[in-house]
Amino acid sequence: MARKSEDTTPSDSPAEEKAATAAPADNPAPAGNGAAPQQSQITIDDAGVTACYANFCRVSSTPEELILDLGLNPQPLGGKDVRIPVGQRIILNHYTAKRLLNALSIALQRHEQAFGVLETDFRKRVKNS
Repeated sequence: MARKSEDTTPSDSPAEEKAATAAPADNPAPAGNGAAPQQSQITIDDAGVTACYANFCRVSSTPEELILDLGLNPQPLGGKDVRIPVGQRIILNHYTAKRLLNALSIALQRHEQAFGVLETDFRKRVKNS
């Protein structure tokens, strides 16, 4: 199934289709003549995608890249000598990572506006329930 979506912009629902309006990187807008940049449409083909769950993320970086290792922690409450298998590794340049940070921030703000603040400290969540 092909989806139209804006690059790294969260949608309100997974089935929602959006037209992308990204200016091509090799064709910047001419300066000073008032002409709008040429628009292009991005179509996402997610027919072969495999969904995976992760409750663990390790972030590392080099001067050129940001690396996200995602995995499943079998003992999320802690334990002694836990081995966490990494199932996915995502490698991004820092510009894409910053766009991802912005898109995730917007998506989380929308979620918290609709459903309330997400408490990331597990001990506080247990005390409040």
